[in-house]
Amino acid sequence: MERTVIIGTYTQHLGHVDGHADGVLSAVFDGTRVRDVEVVADVTNPSWVAVAAAGRRVYAVSETDPDGGVAAFGRDADGAFRPLGTASSGGAEPANLVVHPTGRFLATGTYGGGSVSVFALDEEGALGERTAFVQHEGHGPDPDRQASPHVHQLTFDPVTGDLVVVDLGLGEVRWYAMDEGGRLTLRPEATVVTGASGPRHLAYHRDDRHAFLVNELDSTLDVLRRDGDRFVRVQAVSTRPAGALGANKPAAVRISEDGETVLVSNRGDNTVALFAFDPSSESSSGSSSGSSYVRLVGTVSAHGREPRDMVVVPGGHRVLVANQNSDDVTVFAFDQKTRELEFLGSSPVPTPVCLAVI
Repeated sequence: MERTVIIGTYTQHLGHVDGHADGVLSAVFDGTRVRDVEVVADVTNPSWVAVAAAGRRVYAVSETDPDGGVAAFGRDADGAFRPLGTASSGGAEPANLVVHPTGRFLATGTYGGGSVSVFALDEEGALGERTAFVQHEGHGPDPDRQASPHVHQLTFDPVTGDLVVVDLGLGEVRWYAMDEGGRLTLRPEATVVTGASGPRHLAYHRDDRHAFLVNELDSTLDVLRRDGDRFVRVQAVSTRPAGALGANKPAAVRISEDGETVLVSNRGDNTVALFAFDPSSESSSGSSSGSSYVRLVGTVSAHGREPRDMVVVPGGHRVLVANQNSDDVTVFAFDQKTRELEFLGSSPVPTPVCLAVI
């Protein structure tokens, strides 16, 4: 079955990347390769994209400095994009955005500005008023990477409905309650502090009781377990095999469809790390002392440089990896039972960063 892949990219030369794409890209994935790559929206540095309404709406950041932006598009049956408005992100270098499950709101966070904004969306998905703005303050333990707030990812808690904000600069994951009007209220008691680990991205398990947090600064994966209306850290493991040398920065964390494998992309090592997940490690008393929820079962070459985003294609048998610095998207066959990734091939794509499969 062929699927459409919407690809976020960099279009400019920046300090950390030589971007040379021309905007938001669309491509066809036919099961073995990504082909028919074309530019569908002229956006500067659309490094993160989000798809909603079964692919009929697409949203992209414009990761620019000193003020970034967000852009909304309708996507027609023939794949054509229709502009549905733009807005300031409320800070420099927006790195992520997410659509509320109801489709009524869009939330974005700025890496350079350390802020969070929420926008109302109308029935067509067009951008409306800003309903919330939060400016993070402070710093984390690392004087180089955590001198100020750096919002890196946002997601919605599938149980509480809270907006979850991962701030690499503060070394915190914060939960914000959102009301019917799209306004935010911090729940300080729910904050998870990871400090110098440098939290980057979080993914929820399908059981809604566990989440996995990948940390960029120390190459670790945290297991979080729901405890009432908050989460607690119950395990931290390295995303690298013993003896790995050189600099490394994990990027994406994904979960297999059967829920038994966690995948993490490693920039530096240029690998995909695979972890076995066993929720039964928790004892009947609820204690996780001495237990092991995840264990690293192996790493596989990404067959490219600087693997950023990664996606498990619906159906569970293919994994796509966006290799930012080698200008390609690699395709792997994935065996959920054996947790094996088999490299099938590489497709040329300029400066790919984010992947969204429709």
